[in-house]
Amino acid sequence: MSTTYSKKEKLKSKKLIDQLFTEGQSVSAFPLRLVYLSTAFEDDVIAKTGVSVSKRNFKTAVDRNRIKRLLRESYRLNKAHFFNNLKTQHAFMILYIGKDKPTFAQVETRMKALFEKFSSKTSDK
Repeated sequence: MSTTYSKKEKLKSKKLIDQLFTEGQSVSAFPLRLVYLSTAFEDDVIAKTGVSVSKRNFKTAVDRNRIKRLLRESYRLNKAHFFNNLKTQHAFMILYIGKDKPTFAQVETRMKALFEKFSSKTSDK
């Protein structure tokens, strides 16, 4: 898996997002939460991922967009290390549930912890 985040790897389907939140499972590493669902896509991608930041906690779009950029970049840099061994296709939604603005270093360390939890939870099955 390469360290890109192309258009076909982005989670955009409204139906799939709704299904993800109704049927999906989650793991948390505060201030991040990963909701995931094993599914099948027509594309040849292993994972489709979306990011979300609550408007309740961050009123200005500037803050929300900055945090989303940090989340996407951290995901892009770490996905190859953690998702190379995935056998099934997954849909992911990464949520920022904290109330204060993070730095990139904080996001990256928590993202690694989040992926570790996901890997250990899915390898048990």
